[in-house]
Amino acid sequence: MGGVEDEEPATKRVKLSTEELRGLSNGSSLIEPVSGSSSDLMARPLSSEGDEEVVGSKGVIKRVEFVRIIAKALYSLGYKKSGERLEEESGIPLHSSVVNLFMQQVLDGSWDESVATLKKIGLLDESIVKSASFLILEQKFLELLNAEKVMDALNTLRTEITPLCINVTRVRELSSRVVAPSQFVLVGSHSQDILRAKSRSKLLEELQKLLPPTVMIPERRLEHLVEQALLLQRDACPFHNSLDKEMSLYTDHQCGRDQIPSQTLQILRDHNDEVWFLQFSHNGKYLASSSNDRSVIIWEGTSHNWIISMPHNMGEHQTQHFQTKCSLEIPIDSCVLVELDKPLNL
Repeated sequence: MGGVEDEEPATKRVKLSTEELRGLSNGSSLIEPVSGSSSDLMARPLSSEGDEEVVGSKGVIKRVEFVRIIAKALYSLGYKKSGERLEEESGIPLHSSVVNLFMQQVLDGSWDESVATLKKIGLLDESIVKSASFLILEQKFLELLNAEKVMDALNTLRTEITPLCINVTRVRELSSRVVAPSQFVLVGSHSQDILRAKSRSKLLEELQKLLPPTVMIPERRLEHLVEQALLLQRDACPFHNSLDKEMSLYTDHQCGRDQIPSQTLQILRDHNDEVWFLQFSHNGKYLASSSNDRSVIIWEGTSHNWIISMPHNMGEHQTQHFQTKCSLEIPIDSCVLVELDKPLNL
């Protein structure tokens, strides 16, 4: 799919001006231009500079991918110097010079140049090239329209966007912006178009989602992998009974048997006969109990105990109807364990 990198050290590669290209989540703009020879624009394979190909005891983690994801995380967190040092010391660049140039051209609004550079990245899937070109030219159209250069915008739509022959519905929507702009108010998709016309970083984020991860690493990829690992540990925990915020990266998650509620905290004695049905409310604050004494009691849970919120006596028909509608659904994470002084027959 064409994710390619430079073999030159990070200090000698073509670099962009810190902010936007290293972490799209920072949202800052670019000022400094990019320079470089045409030979630097051809994408080349990543090099591990003699390092082992894999890391980890299982041998399934590719070193190059691992280092690039860490570098991306550093830039996204705002640790630019650390990210640059990692690139330099490892000899593994986050992006190739052609990708860096492409990103800067997008942020600078050099639309024709960015489309030309896009084709030099080496993407094998022509549909991705067309879709990415469509997004770039759409941004060009929106900015021209926002600057009230209607004829230039119309020319872009006719001679550059339409010949791509994709997303016909969107092309019609864009053309309606030119034909009848007064019919569109700043709500919905039109409002989003205006906002995007003022934010090229948003366009870069959309392109990042579209292009293969070997070309541009997805934003927050490392965070996603770590969260996924924690959630898998939580789902595999047979006695899980703790909050997600209590999970730690330092150890594998596992709840013990001692964390399961196993002590009687309160005995509810207000029914005069066998209790047949119990039902907790969805928020866990209320408990409804139905008894053979033809009474229903709504209990309200406090921080210390359960108190009667609403006692109600019903006739035999009403009691049977209530029992038919109820089912025993006691959540496993209930903070209060209730024991009744009459047997519970189900």
